[in-house]
Amino acid sequence: MMKLKDLGFDQWFETHFNALRQDGHDIARVSAVDRGSYLIKNELREIPAELAGKFYFHVESSVELPCVGDWVTVQYHNDDTSAIIHGVFPRRTFLRRKRAGVEVDYQLIAANIDIAFIVQSCHFDFNLPRLDRYLVMAADGHVKPIVILTKTDLISHSELEQKLAAIKQTGVISGVFALSNITGSGFDEFQQVLIPGKTYCLLGSSGVGKTTLINRLIGQNTFSINAVSGTGEGTHTTARRQLIFLNQGSMLIDTPGMRELGLLGVSDGVNQGFEDIIELSMACRYADCSHTQESDCAVLTAVTNGELSEERYSSYMKLKQESEYHEMSYVDKRKKDRAFGRFIKSAKKQMKD
Repeated sequence: MMKLKDLGFDQWFETHFNALRQDGHDIARVSAVDRGSYLIKNELREIPAELAGKFYFHVESSVELPCVGDWVTVQYHNDDTSAIIHGVFPRRTFLRRKRAGVEVDYQLIAANIDIAFIVQSCHFDFNLPRLDRYLVMAADGHVKPIVILTKTDLISHSELEQKLAAIKQTGVISGVFALSNITGSGFDEFQQVLIPGKTYCLLGSSGVGKTTLINRLIGQNTFSINAVSGTGEGTHTTARRQLIFLNQGSMLIDTPGMRELGLLGVSDGVNQGFEDIIELSMACRYADCSHTQESDCAVLTAVTNGELSEERYSSYMKLKQESEYHEMSYVDKRKKDRAFGRFIKSAKKQMKD
């Protein structure tokens, strides 16, 4: 029989269980979320679950709701065929972005991830600024990133070497794998990264080969892939985030392709993702240098003399300014939400009086 540790439950989560412990409640892991409905995984099987009314009533933000990868406390009903979620464990790591559209709020992608596989195709999808965004997202949530380049069979060896060199210039030091789902090249080396009991997450645009990679790992075409698009890229049909259990004993979270990857409140993640620029800024004349027009700016000097590429500098400045702008809007929004909440409580009290 599978044990909780096989699902990733270790001493870190055990130390947080006392704060959530209640008689009659068990521990499970969220394996899928789809439009407010949940699947949880325990030692025996997957079970549909819903939120307890008391838990939902006290939630102040959507980020407090369970997401894929979360550990939760549950109570079983109907001969253990359904469950009620009563609480969410603290998250050791997480992946989040700014919610798509104009709303300034967080959207949780997944939680308690050991490694994020950032997937880009060697063909049309290869995009260093987008890779920077994913790297900042991973750094913000304390998740180790590994870059996977797919469809290497579509380019020459020299082109592949150029792309690998460009990726290394972004500061990726934890690993890069170049794979071909057609020839199988690089797949054996990639599989060695997968460790039983560890949780991994696939991030990337639609059509980069994530679903094909999952099918190869599983050993069968469990997940369907749409026809190749007009750009030459296939598209996959992942519509929800779900935790997939691999034969090796490791777990993989698949995510739908993201058209928008806005960042919110990730200043620490930006600093970690651009450590080369942060190190250069230590030599700036002014401690609060904006790296835009100041004299004796070490960052601008590095761009001028070619030590720092204009593309990387531009990516850093864009992500930094975007994050700071959205963070200011988010703080203002939270103040208004809290003020409105106080107004509602006051109105209810006056009605009772």
